[in-house]
Amino acid sequence: MNIIPQQCNAEVAGRIGRIASELAARGIDAILLSNFANLYYTSGRVYCGYAYITATGCVTYFVKRPNGLEGDNVVYIRKPEQIADFIAGASRPLTVAMELGIASYNTIERLKGIFTDATIADATPIINKVRSVKSEFEINKLKECGVHHATAYHNIEKVYRSGMSDIELQIEIERILRSEGCLGQFRIAGDTMELFMGNLLCGVNAETPSPYDFAMGGGGLDESLPVGCNGSLIKQGNTVMVDMCGNFNGYMTDMTRVYRVGAIPELAERAHQLSIDIHHRLAAMAVPGVEAKALYEEAMRMVKEARLEEYFMGLKQKAGFIGHGVGIEVNELPVIAPRSRDTLVAGNVIALEPKFVIPSVGAVGIENTYVVREGGLECLTNAPEQILELY
Repeated sequence: MNIIPQQCNAEVAGRIGRIASELAARGIDAILLSNFANLYYTSGRVYCGYAYITATGCVTYFVKRPNGLEGDNVVYIRKPEQIADFIAGASRPLTVAMELGIASYNTIERLKGIFTDATIADATPIINKVRSVKSEFEINKLKECGVHHATAYHNIEKVYRSGMSDIELQIEIERILRSEGCLGQFRIAGDTMELFMGNLLCGVNAETPSPYDFAMGGGGLDESLPVGCNGSLIKQGNTVMVDMCGNFNGYMTDMTRVYRVGAIPELAERAHQLSIDIHHRLAAMAVPGVEAKALYEEAMRMVKEARLEEYFMGLKQKAGFIGHGVGIEVNELPVIAPRSRDTLVAGNVIALEPKFVIPSVGAVGIENTYVVREGGLECLTNAPEQILELY
């Protein structure tokens, strides 16, 4: 079994080349990666070990598990210290980038022992920058994911029953997603982020702040995972916001849709329509070269013009962004926030989620995943955007 799946050979070669070019541009000799998302990106599979890539474009896969992976550049090791045996003499790097923003202190200190004479740089901004620009291979994976994601959402109305609690509905939606092929794993960048298959919020639970940096909160079912549904009954006059995982092939799409039970106030309907309008405006505006913070500023301008800022991105606690990159993980670059330093590039994939929380009603607003193209945003999560009624 080759470490690089056959269908990924050309794609992985291109990725290694882009990483090598970024290393050379920064004057860094090599990069050592061990995070599963980064290993998947640089090989096409998840394994336990390390990917060592030089600025000249050479890659060595140091593998601990599983047994049986093959390739001219595969070296099996029991412990990371053995890497030093294969990087000797003139090939020893003077500067090595490591995942300082991801790995633990103890791990980094241990890995430094392999490169005793080298200067250590941070690999995180390098790999994040490279991964933020998706190839057509990756975009096709995301498009496939978006189709499955939307298909699953089309069945949500069919599984709702009057008198359900939020968790009962979420379990049914999880079943639909898994039946459609969702892998169930939702990789989230950031050491203070955790979630199980997504978030469902109904009624006043949408007002509950969360410790996590998500657009919406919710009290959760237990203090050990305080986010999302909390067992509340879905009642007349409630909205139900569904923001569930879309991982069908190792790439993530992010999509939110809103449902209602019975009539809801005009304020909620108006806020939801504004969310849709913001999407349409930013879809035309978001071309390569536009600063990410400009998208946030335009959304805020529209919100203030509509006098809905009180409800925007939370009620008791507000999120400081309206969108983020997605791909192998959620929360990739670019970040759509007021202090973002990111500039849009063709091939960025972003999820926009301008949302509102209406007191005693619930959350409204949509989220779509888009590709940044020369003419604006191409939507990958095509499902009805208006609020749909649950009977």
